Amino acid sequence: MKKGYFGDFGGRFAPELLMPPLLELEEAMGRIMAGEAFQRELTELLTHFVGRPTALYHCANLSREVGFGVWLKREDLAHTGAHKINNTVGQALLAKHMGKTKLVAETGAGQHGVATATAAALLGLECIVYMGAEDVVRQAHNVQRMELLGATVRPVESGSRTLKDAINAAMRHWIAEQAATHYCLGSAVGPHPFPLLVRELQAVIGREALAQFRERTGKLPDRVVACVGGGSNAIGMFHAFVPHEQVALIGVEAAGDGSPGCCHSATLSTGTPGVLHGTMTKLLQTPEGQILPSHSLAPGLDYPGVGPEHAHLQALGRAEYVCVTDDQALAGFMRLTRSEGILPALESSHALAHVLSLSGTLPATTDVIVCLSGRGDKDLEIVRQALAKRDG
Repeated sequence: MKKGYFGDFGGRFAPELLMPPLLELEEAMGRIMAGEAFQRELTELLTHFVGRPTALYHCANLSREVGFGVWLKREDLAHTGAHKINNTVGQALLAKHMGKTKLVAETGAGQHGVATATAAALLGLECIVYMGAEDVVRQAHNVQRMELLGATVRPVESGSRTLKDAINAAMRHWIAEQAATHYCLGSAVGPHPFPLLVRELQAVIGREALAQFRERTGKLPDRVVACVGGGSNAIGMFHAFVPHEQVALIGVEAAGDGSPGCCHSATLSTGTPGVLHGTMTKLLQTPEGQILPSHSLAPGLDYPGVGPEHAHLQALGRAEYVCVTDDQALAGFMRLTRSEGILPALESSHALAHVLSLSGTLPATTDVIVCLSGRGDKDLEIVRQALAKRDG
């Protein structure tokens, strides 16, 4: 496999001005991150600051309702309420070892922004977060959290005013301020080495889930399911299971309102190969290569690209990618809340909705683990408005 590639996908399609910090980061991953001292420090932070290992929870009520075993990998219980903190603590620690004094980040749902601001506060780094202006409104609670943590939040008014445009703005900032700044990219996207870096920092999710499930049951699960926007929680969850081919890997994308011609975020299901944000992957684009608008009820899934390793897993046939609509995700949100007393993030609700759609179709001996990538407190206003619209 070519360096920086996952099969035909990945690479480093970056402007000349961005090459020095990318090469510096790649060198630091080999020199610093691979070292025993760094890994010991990271493990200490993951254990005593982040709160790892997170729980593997058996949903007894939901399992009875659907007729097979449903388990949750509870990333919502990690500090700041989402899997994003695994990545930001690791990248912030690496940045500090590299001598950087500032972090710049992008965020969609706000969870990556909160996690970056949290890691920056912990490690004494300045933090600037770019956020699409539409997402600033949709995730006002998380904007307030970032600002309380000391971060500067910069709304992005260009384009669709969502995650794609926030990434563009953060990359431009990094080019201009690269000497003192590390770009703390929030998903397994972007030019090499970011997809590999984020995958390595999120792979703790799958390693824990595999070991915990084996300890509880003495076997492997039959299916592992995770939502996919950029795909960081999913690739972190999948990675440890990839060699175990008897375990089906299922990524769940956002299908928007599901109507013909609607904007959605189902990149792997409907996209075509192309380059976005420095990597070759599958994109929502016109035949001429113009990026199409995306939409999801879940801001964290609202992205017209996807991590290149997911495109590779799909091409290999090792992972399957399916779609869930906004309404189905909303139903998944309500079902878990009422059945188990857990408010899932709307992003995670897409994965839950797919599992619920399998009710009555799988043998009772089947066990499915869902990556509950985050908690739903941040989405309460979106849910309130969606329920009001649905109920007239």
